[in-house]
Amino acid sequence: MFEPRRHSQRQEPSNHGMLTVRQVAEDLNVSTRTVHRWIASGNLIAHRVGGVVRIAAADLRAFLAAHRAA
Repeated sequence: MFEPRRHSQRQEPSNHGMLTVRQVAEDLNVSTRTVHRWIASGNLIAHRVGGVVRIAAADLRAFLAAHRAA
């Protein structure tokens, strides 16, 4: 269902595994609007850090595991 890009050249973020909405969208090849919908629906856990939205890498892995195509 959601297939992360395997050829991403992006370095792992230095902010303790916290990802931006844009990073998640790019990695999953979806729009930032889609990521915001997942957050608003409660399907993807996000945190406000310094007034910006961040997604923990562990929460993203849990989201992907729960929504893996059968």
